[in-house]
Amino acid sequence: MKVITTIKEMQAEMLKQKDMGKSIGFVPTMGFLHEGHLTLMRKARQENDIVTISIFVNPIQFGPNEDYETYPRDFEKDQELAMGENVDFLFYPSVEEMYPNPSTIKVIVQERTNVLCGKSRPGHFDGVATVLTKLFHIALPTRAYFGKKDAQQVAVIQGLISDFNFPIELVPVDIVREEDGLAKSSRNVKLLPDERKQAPTLYKSLEMAQDMIEKGERDPLKIISLVKETIENETNSVIDYVEVYSYPGLDPLEKLEGSIIIALAVKFSMVRLIDNVILEIK
Repeated sequence: MKVITTIKEMQAEMLKQKDMGKSIGFVPTMGFLHEGHLTLMRKARQENDIVTISIFVNPIQFGPNEDYETYPRDFEKDQELAMGENVDFLFYPSVEEMYPNPSTIKVIVQERTNVLCGKSRPGHFDGVATVLTKLFHIALPTRAYFGKKDAQQVAVIQGLISDFNFPIELVPVDIVREEDGLAKSSRNVKLLPDERKQAPTLYKSLEMAQDMIEKGERDPLKIISLVKETIENETNSVIDYVEVYSYPGLDPLEKLEGSIIIALAVKFSMVRLIDNVILEIK
């Protein structure tokens, strides 16, 4: 595995691979890798000649009161894990390398951002779309891999790739969970012991909602109420949102039909967690 820290070298290496006719699978990450990231790398390994990952904690997608400074980092461990998954190239730029000067242009996301995480994190998806535009031009992937845990992000990236005509196939990958159902996340390490015991309730509430839908319920408000009540009764967390929308359009629904997402975010003492299920309703 080759570690590259400059844009110039990374771009040149990827161009060389493309010129040789190699397909490139790309997994952009913010590091502190876990099984969810490794699953993306394995999928990329199955489907491409070359696997590239990036590790970059992107400052412009964090709000002023968010956890950029305390976001967990462990590059040595990340490097070992990536090598274990037979990654070919690891792009590890500094903030100064990615943003050497004040930006003259940034990407503004106009759709799919006024709900879910976008509502409580203004500017977040602008930062995501801007850094991914840069990374797509640097890594030149054939396919890009993203986890469905960040389902709103996947929807936004679908729009980015389509609207800007990137010659990239977006590959969404199912959520990877702990044995007790908690969605794997780099932020899980910030849960206090009692909170870690309570956290599986998030997925439990989504499973209960899914069961309710399978039994015929089609009223979004009743689904939202069930999820909220379960979380409020069984955890000490503060609910940021529980919402139901079409997917990937993220439009409001009066009745559950077609492809939908039930998504939630809650705040524990030191960490905010998200989870979701995406369902097809006939």
